[in-house]
Amino acid sequence: MSDLPASPPGGPVNPVPHGSGPRGPAGPVGVIHDIGYRHYDGPRLGRGPATVALAVHTLRGVFGLGRPARSKIIPFALFGIMMLPAVVSIAVMAMVQQRAMEYTPYATIMQPVLAIFLASQSPYAVAPDLRFRVLPLYLSRPVGLWDYVGAKLAAMAVAMFTLLAVPLTVLYVGELLVDMPGPPQTSEYLAGMAGAVGYAVLLASLGVAIASFTPRRGLGVASVIALYLLASGVSTVVAAVMESVNDYAAAGWAWLINPFFLVDAAIPVGLFGTEPAAPGAYPTGVGVAAAIVLMLALIALSMVALIARYRKAASR
Repeated sequence: MSDLPASPPGGPVNPVPHGSGPRGPAGPVGVIHDIGYRHYDGPRLGRGPATVALAVHTLRGVFGLGRPARSKIIPFALFGIMMLPAVVSIAVMAMVQQRAMEYTPYATIMQPVLAIFLASQSPYAVAPDLRFRVLPLYLSRPVGLWDYVGAKLAAMAVAMFTLLAVPLTVLYVGELLVDMPGPPQTSEYLAGMAGAVGYAVLLASLGVAIASFTPRRGLGVASVIALYLLASGVSTVVAAVMESVNDYAAAGWAWLINPFFLVDAAIPVGLFGTEPAAPGAYPTGVGVAAAIVLMLALIALSMVALIARYRKAASR
């Protein structure tokens, strides 16, 4: 029997015996193993493609692609619920030649579904990297802090936009195929799509920013839902109180506490002149500019919070 260590599949190089002799002291054993590493000779694409790859990877994960089957249940179930009003509206148009769903109020009517999607999926975009402390690994490559934050926000915004834009587009195509009386509502469809961009950017910014402050996905989900319930509840209560004392101007400002009504007042109503989706009227005149400024300020504040949060996390 030999005292040499067994050779691995790759074969040892210059094996060293266990001892210097039959009665000598045991010495260190040094074995070099060939474990199959290969040198990469392909192109190194740099910062831009790396950021895009991170955004695509996050977007796929938000919809559960490349993850276990249970991860696909919630996003695709919510997507199906978002599609349901559009399908029903097309059926109504085909049978009675009457519209059952308008374009611009679609998001505000379906806001609970959008809020649940945002709360359930935005923690996935940020929580695992914080929990397992892999952020320094990302930042050790050409991807910088702004690139990382931008990729996460872009992925979540595209996911939210998809959730809104697909039903609106299906509804518009259905209207064209049914051939409703009169011209198609192209301007309303475009206003709805512009609003979808606003909803996607604002909601994604708020959701990702809130979820980034905890590495626990459960706490992130609860925090985003709590913000939505608080904002919508306060908005409804304050507006109702103001209307009860006939102060309709203050009630119009109160509706803007809800981020869904804020975007509706800023883009579809303010820029395209559509009807308000809120139960009451929004403030007019300077109110439109105030809604736009407030929406942009919330997006900027969310980005500043994200940068500060990840700068602190990266320094650990």
